[in-house]
Amino acid sequence: MRPTLRQIEYFVAVAEFGAFGAAANALAVSQPSLSKQLASMEEELGIVLFERTSRRVTLTPIGKKMLQRARTILQDVTEFKAAARGSVGLFGDRLTIGVLPSVGAYFMPIASKRLHVRFPNLRLVVREGTTAQLLEMLIDGRIDTVIGTPTNEPNIESVSLFTETLWVCAASDDPLSAQSGPVALTELADRPLLALSSGFTLHDIVEDLAVKANTFVSRDYQGASLDAIRQMAVMGAGVAVLPSLYALAEAVRDPDFVVRRIDHPEARHDIALHWRRSTPHKDDFQQLVEHLIAAKQEIREARGERFK
Repeated sequence: MRPTLRQIEYFVAVAEFGAFGAAANALAVSQPSLSKQLASMEEELGIVLFERTSRRVTLTPIGKKMLQRARTILQDVTEFKAAARGSVGLFGDRLTIGVLPSVGAYFMPIASKRLHVRFPNLRLVVREGTTAQLLEMLIDGRIDTVIGTPTNEPNIESVSLFTETLWVCAASDDPLSAQSGPVALTELADRPLLALSSGFTLHDIVEDLAVKANTFVSRDYQGASLDAIRQMAVMGAGVAVLPSLYALAEAVRDPDFVVRRIDHPEARHDIALHWRRSTPHKDDFQQLVEHLIAAKQEIREARGERFK
């Protein structure tokens, strides 16, 4: 008996969830059945894949070594099936897509609606994270594509989707909130800037802008979400730097929320679509690029004259 694809799938699921119960729930199988299959797999291979405790399951050294091979096998099988299906629906009717948080909340609803109208059988599964986290998942075969910042990864193919401008917001009684129109970097001098935590490309962009503006990024507070740094700015902790997807959507929703664009050529946040070079879905990804760019245009048009 050889390890089956089902056993390999179970192995990867338990490794990622770190628990038999959670993995069984995700796979819609019973925990005893999953445990039995993995025990049989370990016996057949003559190795121990997991260290089992009452609280958590962790990979053994050989388990860690086998995990990447297992992911590669599952990825190859998925792509084999996709190639066999040929033209039966975009991406074989299922796409797991990794996105930045602002993209997930302020872009994907419009993009998903557009895709559903044109491809009603396509099921989108969305995962959020930093570009670095998502690209790692893409390379490992855990997701199919990423909407994130540019990369030079050699095994990844990318196409530019759009560029976000960067905007600032501050407390309602701050001089920055008393005016409208673009903000020059000189107006931000000696003002603490609030940015997403390190790990996000946006953080690095704000760091570079801070140097050019003769100021600094606050170390007292670095938010894990755009909502968080906005609230800190509103409370007077500094000036939040926000990408346009978030900033303009919130300004349209709340007319009292004052945002101003940073007037500098490097105050930009480039967004691209990434996929593995080995995928059989190259034509599908080209179609996806067109629809995502069109979705961004819909968002731009919905903002109204205030933010044209």
